[in-house]
Amino acid sequence: MTIGTRREWLRTMAALGAGALLPPFAPSGLRRQPAQDPLAAFRAQIGAVPIQARQLGENLTLLSGPGGNVVVLHGSDGLVVVDTFVAPAWPKLEQSLAALGAPVKFVINTHWHFDHTDNNAPLHAAGATVVAHANTRRRMSEPHHLAVLELDFPPSPASALPQRVFTDRYTLEANGERLELSHVPPAHTDTDVTVRFEHANVLHAGDVYFNGRYPYIDGNTGGRVDGMIAASDRLLSRADSGTKIVPGHGPLATRADLVKYRDMLSTAADRVRKLKASGKSLEESIAAKPFTDLDGDWGSGRYKGDDFVKIVYLTL
Repeated sequence: MTIGTRREWLRTMAALGAGALLPPFAPSGLRRQPAQDPLAAFRAQIGAVPIQARQLGENLTLLSGPGGNVVVLHGSDGLVVVDTFVAPAWPKLEQSLAALGAPVKFVINTHWHFDHTDNNAPLHAAGATVVAHANTRRRMSEPHHLAVLELDFPPSPASALPQRVFTDRYTLEANGERLELSHVPPAHTDTDVTVRFEHANVLHAGDVYFNGRYPYIDGNTGGRVDGMIAASDRLLSRADSGTKIVPGHGPLATRADLVKYRDMLSTAADRVRKLKASGKSLEESIAAKPFTDLDGDWGSGRYKGDDFVKIVYLTL
């Protein structure tokens, strides 16, 4: 899940509170209305991103935008959709899926975070079966506090919970394609699943892979930086030079891109591990600026170097 720093979030909320996102001609009474609650505002911010479509194969489409990357397998057997964007993006997602000309038969969640599961309920209501790791159903059934943004997530409604769960591997066959779902030991969370489209040679990595940016690692639900490194190695063992790798967030990637990401994670973990082992506190580790040489390549996303030092330190 892409999460900004608290400082960025406070700036966003200040803008919302000041009516900065309202048109200048809005009635003064409307402009004085209180801002949305933080969670709704955050969803709206992500949901405003447009959806962009890209063909990955003859019957495979990548939809990118309001909550990462969604992959859709289409054909006469119906649609298989991997991840579902945030709730405010539903009208755009519904329109994009309708244009593919078949009902949605299966939805796959790569993990429990809201930007990947928010539209489970309307898709299930339309007839789809939602498939995920057993831990995803458990995590979605619980309340969560996201300390980074001071956001509180209530349990998901029963209609949004996965109907079909597994613990290790699960396969689906549809539209001439074979999908292999594999659970990843705790990495981004303890709910992570990767999805391999065998014939198309496409690998959806979920949020164990953020391409070209520092990743978020959710230590509150089992995420560990060493698990992220191990997950990268697992992905690399299943990819060749021709594999199209879909990250949870960021542009479509190659195996070479994933190697660079894995090396960055390893370097970052080693540096922070040494600082922590030497007795440095979190604040002292941040002050040491261990990622200065990495920031140019990896600090352009929501997380900057100082933020990622904290994420790594807390998930070692």
